[in-house]
Amino acid sequence: FIVFVLMLMAILLYLDRFCISFAANYIRDDLNLTNADLGLMISAFFFSYALAQVPSGWLSDRYGARIMLTIYILTWSLFTFLTGAIFGLVMLLVMRVACGLGQAGAYPTAANVISKWVLFSARGAASGIVSLGGRFGGWLAPILTGWLIVHFVPFSVPSTLRPEDLLDVPRLSYELTQRAAIPTVDDEGTPAARILSKLSSNSRATVDQNAIHYASAVEGINRKDEPAGERHGKQGPAGVVAPPDDDIIRLSQELNQIVILQPGFFQASDAEHFPLESEARRLFSLDQPTAQQSQRLNRLVLEAMHRESVLKVYGAGWRKVMFVYGALGLSVAAVYWLVVRDRPQTHPRCNPQEIKQIESSRPSDATSPHGQVGMVPWRGLLTNYSMWCNCIAQWWTNCGWVFLVTWLPTYLDEEHQVPIAMRGLMTSIPVMIGWLGMFSGGFLTDRLVALIGLRWGRALPISLSRFVAMAAYLYCLTNPSPWAAIAAFSLVAFATDMGTPAVWAFQQDVGGRYTASVLGWANMWGNFGAAAATMLIGWLVDRTESWNAVFMASAVAFCLSGLFASQINATQPILSESGPPPEK
Repeated sequence: FIVFVLMLMAILLYLDRFCISFAANYIRDDLNLTNADLGLMISAFFFSYALAQVPSGWLSDRYGARIMLTIYILTWSLFTFLTGAIFGLVMLLVMRVACGLGQAGAYPTAANVISKWVLFSARGAASGIVSLGGRFGGWLAPILTGWLIVHFVPFSVPSTLRPEDLLDVPRLSYELTQRAAIPTVDDEGTPAARILSKLSSNSRATVDQNAIHYASAVEGINRKDEPAGERHGKQGPAGVVAPPDDDIIRLSQELNQIVILQPGFFQASDAEHFPLESEARRLFSLDQPTAQQSQRLNRLVLEAMHRESVLKVYGAGWRKVMFVYGALGLSVAAVYWLVVRDRPQTHPRCNPQEIKQIESSRPSDATSPHGQVGMVPWRGLLTNYSMWCNCIAQWWTNCGWVFLVTWLPTYLDEEHQVPIAMRGLMTSIPVMIGWLGMFSGGFLTDRLVALIGLRWGRALPISLSRFVAMAAYLYCLTNPSPWAAIAAFSLVAFATDMGTPAVWAFQQDVGGRYTASVLGWANMWGNFGAAAATMLIGWLVDRTESWNAVFMASAVAFCLSGLFASQINATQPILSESGPPPEK
């Protein structure tokens, strides 16, 4: 039950962490932010998460895992809930920093609990199960978040356009005129041509004028070798001024009459080249849609045609999703509080035989997880060679691994032009394969400890798995097909996750009564590595215009990780057993 509740906590941890990424585009449009603002939001979370690892871990060591993890769950759940009530960038950054601070203590505290509750011979397996919960939560987050967003915007919510729903009128005008000029085999023309032909003379003049201004601005940007695709909100690129409010109001009203309120305005063939929401594809399959369904279909297709210039109707649902996830944290915190105690000796359902079995499972030379806790053991952390090797290995591991959860969809889109629906499926496969590695890696390290001892039973699974991931990235330099690349990335995920339980178990082995502090220290370096690599990948792609540079850098990162991981020694604790006596 203890391990199950920790796994449940890990699922919630990653649900709340990655739901914001899936809803990012809706948040951007709703708050009129830029992509740079979204990048700042993501960085704010990871930096606060990394910096708070050691303090939050030490608090759990000092004051107990039961009370502290309950507080951590309630803290990040509260700020996830409050994220649904924000109305600007500053508030968004405050919420994400606060969520990072709350989540920082989750895994260090879980390691503290495992070190005291689980048989020494099963530390790796228990750690793998808890980490598996996090991976499952990360996989579930986009699926559940997408379903909830659609659920919270039923057909009864109007699909008609408001003036503020036209985010970038100059860009919308430019796209309409460009697509209207595309020749077709029938007399009706493209959807854009049909829209322009039915606009009033005043609105048509507004569209033509704004299209000219937008085209001139884009050409000027391209001449300066600057990115032309950057989103700039309602103002468009620099130098393009949004039309007067009266023109925007008139244009939105006419688009409602011409497009949204007209049953059957769009046919499936009109939208075959646009990345449609799955709900739109379902509505196209209906024989006799209702008026509300028809209006929703027209709105979704119009949004697909103009992804950066028309507000997403499902954007109205993202706030309620945050409320749901935040409220869910209350239940998880309550279950955790009811089930967990700081140590077996204080749990009413733990009998003397079980306590004896847990305590006697540790070898005589193993570090005890019990005892009075003073300040953070900085001297031990800073002078222990094995711990530094572990931290550096985690840094390089995350540098190589982070591509899978950040840039993989972009690679599939730019390098292989994979359609959006298939891209979502392909991106999820490495994560699911990683589950197998996470689950098997725990049993592997426990078995190796029994066969070859603690030193290599922890080091080998970490080190060798990193070299396997390196080989998989080197294969990607051969320019494989999309599915072959996914197979290689799946091997990266499997190998990385297979070594993770050994990492957790090592930190429990050497941490003793400071397990949460030790795991927090190592996690901090790993998250700094992920933050640095995310920015480096973008720079490499822009600089070299090739993904091979990314794969080579990732392979080098895993090679270095494997070399440093081979040097860790779980028989060398951070602190000796001398010091404050164990608690009675």
